[in-house]
Amino acid sequence: MEKFGIRTEFENHERNQSMNLNLESSTSIDAPIQDIRAKQEKIRKKYTGKSVKLIKAKVQVNEHHLTQNKGEDAIRRNNRQNYNGTFILPLGNNFLTSQKLIGTTEKPYKCLECAKCFRTSIQLTIHKRIHTGEKPYKCVECGKTFAYSSTLTSHERIHTGEKLFKCMECGKMFAHNSELKIHNRIHTGEKPFKCMECGKTFAQKCNLISHKIIHTGEKPYKCMECGKTFAYSSGLSGHKKVHSGEKPYKCMECGKTFALSSALTSHERIHSGEKPYKCMECGKTFAYRKTLTSHERIHTGEKPYKCMECGKTFAYRKTLTSHERIHAEEKPYKCIVCGKTFAHSNSLTSHERIHTGEKPYKCTECGKTFAHSNSLTSHERIHTGEKPCKCIVCGKTFARKRNLILHKMIHTGEKPYKCMECGKTFTESCGLRRHKKIHSGEKPFKCTECGKTFAHRCNLISHNIIHTREKPYKCMACGKTFPHSKTLTFHERIHTGEKPYKCIVCGKTFARSNALTSHERIHTGEKPYKCTECGKAFAHRYKLISHERIHTEEKPYKCIVYGKTFSHSNTLTSNERNHMGDAI
Repeated sequence: MEKFGIRTEFENHERNQSMNLNLESSTSIDAPIQDIRAKQEKIRKKYTGKSVKLIKAKVQVNEHHLTQNKGEDAIRRNNRQNYNGTFILPLGNNFLTSQKLIGTTEKPYKCLECAKCFRTSIQLTIHKRIHTGEKPYKCVECGKTFAYSSTLTSHERIHTGEKLFKCMECGKMFAHNSELKIHNRIHTGEKPFKCMECGKTFAQKCNLISHKIIHTGEKPYKCMECGKTFAYSSGLSGHKKVHSGEKPYKCMECGKTFALSSALTSHERIHSGEKPYKCMECGKTFAYRKTLTSHERIHTGEKPYKCMECGKTFAYRKTLTSHERIHAEEKPYKCIVCGKTFAHSNSLTSHERIHTGEKPYKCTECGKTFAHSNSLTSHERIHTGEKPCKCIVCGKTFARKRNLILHKMIHTGEKPYKCMECGKTFTESCGLRRHKKIHSGEKPFKCTECGKTFAHRCNLISHNIIHTREKPYKCMACGKTFPHSKTLTFHERIHTGEKPYKCIVCGKTFARSNALTSHERIHTGEKPYKCTECGKAFAHRYKLISHERIHTEEKPYKCIVYGKTFSHSNTLTSNERNHMGDAI
């Protein structure tokens, strides 16, 4: 209000001055001009003390040369400008003009390339570098160039290791003030950036921008080398180093180099043991923010990644990527020994151990070795009896998470994996893979002891126990031992009477999932097992195996009394009963 009053009073003086000028008559123009200048100087002294800061904000110097012929017109012209709120304070022959830019949104400087407007010419000059690609600031250490001096200053700290900004909470040092501000939010829990789509909040704006791409699926950044697209420019920058092999970031502790500064920062925590990211729900700490973010989804149940094909949602991007390969049938990872392809790199690594026989994971309790760490973890629970995975529907506990996932499908009836050949659906991808071998007749797993081949690895493992006679799984109720964990599980249901598998058609329950599957074929009439010799189809695999012996004339069952052989076990059993009858 004070500034407005100053401006109004100042304008009234100017207006009165103009009126007085029009009333005066003189044969000389110089005299009125000098008189006006004297009055303006008096006004200037009166108001400069109050409004100097206002005038100083945006000042323009305009030189007006008042001549005898045009002096009066110039004064009138300048007085008319005063009505628009412009200050003109005469200083000799110079007029200091301050446009009313305080509180205004005026942006007079326009980019001719993209039409964006700016408040100052400096801002426009800096902006133009986006279009021209100009990078006038050069690092004398490595030669890298930058568009902005501030970016160069920040970059130079990579070489000097300078960290000026300190966190008052934990003492950690940062090279940039912006990094400190972001870090402080770890301690405060502040998340000021909110997604308008789903309401999720973030500590950093860049994380919000990254999150939004989950909803849009946009990947605007493309690699000119291989055509791969990325959601973020940083992702593209990091990817380019795959082609160039550049690794400019070096660990001072062990000398290892990295393509990305973020990778170096993450690596350094191996040496320091630092875990700065804390879960506000349970207090658990993590070395990496992304690990904390993933962990928090355990508490929230959030599944932000959605499959565009079937609508299924996932808590983690990598799980979605793996799932999408089910639809695409993409298998980019190939075994160089046998040529088999896999959808996931870890599946290839696991497969390669079949060829190498490598079993790097050893049980400290019994000395047994395993090819995979998860197999060791599962095995160790045999010794401890631990069953940490609990079904929230029925309360049943499991030693393995995978078994819990499969168990949940009993309640949901979900079978997401479908055979394109016959339309049969499965709860597990491995179930679908096993089923496909029925159609292909493939038997890639061979027993090194007797040469027998199997369609499934689990069948080979079961078969090997015939030779080793190993039975590591023991029933705690009756002491009986079994060669396989699932056989023990089935056996335990004899004691508990549990029948968790229910037919949705007639309501009959079963202790085993395969028993339910077999039963369901009564309702569907399905016969998925087909004889490759004559084309006859069967509802159950054991019936197909028995039938195939008609063609092969195989008779694997032998009478220990007379040495006679039979194609089927039930025929042998009947024969043995006849001997018993003869003995009586």
